[in-house]
Amino acid sequence: MNHFEIREIPGKGRAMVATKNFQTNEIIFEEEPFVSKQFSWNAAYGYAACDHCMRPLETVLENVRRLASDPKVEVPLLQHDPTVSWVNQFTQCPRCKVRYCSEDCLMEAQKRYHRVACMGAFRADNTHPINVLNETWKKMHYPPETGTIMLIVRLMAMYQQSTKKEEFFEQLQSFQALIVNREQKIYHKMLGENFEHQMEQLYLAFCHAFQGEDFARFTTPDAFKTLMGIMGTNSQGIATSVLSQWVTIVSDLPLSDQEKVQLDQEIDNLYAKVGEFAGEFLNNEGSGLYLLQSKINHSCVPNACSTFPYSNDIVVLKALAPIQEGDEICISYLDECQLERSRHSRHKILCGNYIFICQCPKCRAQASDPDVTSDEEDDDDDEMDDYDDDDEMN
Repeated sequence: MNHFEIREIPGKGRAMVATKNFQTNEIIFEEEPFVSKQFSWNAAYGYAACDHCMRPLETVLENVRRLASDPKVEVPLLQHDPTVSWVNQFTQCPRCKVRYCSEDCLMEAQKRYHRVACMGAFRADNTHPINVLNETWKKMHYPPETGTIMLIVRLMAMYQQSTKKEEFFEQLQSFQALIVNREQKIYHKMLGENFEHQMEQLYLAFCHAFQGEDFARFTTPDAFKTLMGIMGTNSQGIATSVLSQWVTIVSDLPLSDQEKVQLDQEIDNLYAKVGEFAGEFLNNEGSGLYLLQSKINHSCVPNACSTFPYSNDIVVLKALAPIQEGDEICISYLDECQLERSRHSRHKILCGNYIFICQCPKCRAQASDPDVTSDEEDDDDDEMDDYDDDDEMN
């Protein structure tokens, strides 16, 4: 039983409100995604992940050696590799060879979308319309990625395979609340200065990949823009890492002080080695749409946070502070460093990525602060001119 409800709050729109008291660190809910998919470039660079749940498909040793581009790197305490308990469950689709972490994920994928999404031998065919669409997207959207057209491809497969198409369509429409009349701002953010030309190219590739009456309701220009807007404003980033899981496990081992110092040094050395080659791109990364999580508004003083403790695409919402019955549950759409920046800086980021002006308690308390940002942001100052305080606020 959930202990919250989705309400309409005047001036804010939909919001999640607690219907009981929550203590700090208490789990508010866990949720599987409506849809999720690994980023296109992330997959192209060889980050091995379950095609259904995004669980890593490497041992920690394989992972570190690939990230460091060094087959001689060694990892201590391999008996605590988190893959040990499930590496033997890894499997794949017999037709297209797409990989899964378990037979359960393969069966769930077949049940929801993979019966129609399976490309068989065409998976390696660069001329196949789906691959052409993905390559078109990749040429427009280089890392670091914030979305992938393959998320929309999977939605199309889910729709085609669904036996309750109207129910599916209604669920998809529930993600639309924040994108009405704001499409161009979203596309500009996603595709850059040449977004109009790129959007046309992407749209033509999409229509070529999804021809026929089955997809007619999605292949009009407006419907495609809506799909892109949904992805641009509602998708939640997902990052899974067997290395970080291993670090968490071994850091909690009952070791002596000397052993802990030695382990910390070895961990630092591993991160240094993988950092030299992989930089900041250490994780399997992708995005997902979550029916519940997408209903949570932003606050610069959040009382909850979204976590991925199982190293897959299941999101767990936890309380960051005590939440009283009747309080709105809010998360931060910004990372910790961004939250520490000025009100003006935070508003620029939120407007650029999520198309709203924040009116949380912290922003209201800083309303009289000067509109200043750090030197590296000065070139972007005029972006704020595009937004009015009349916009819908979270």
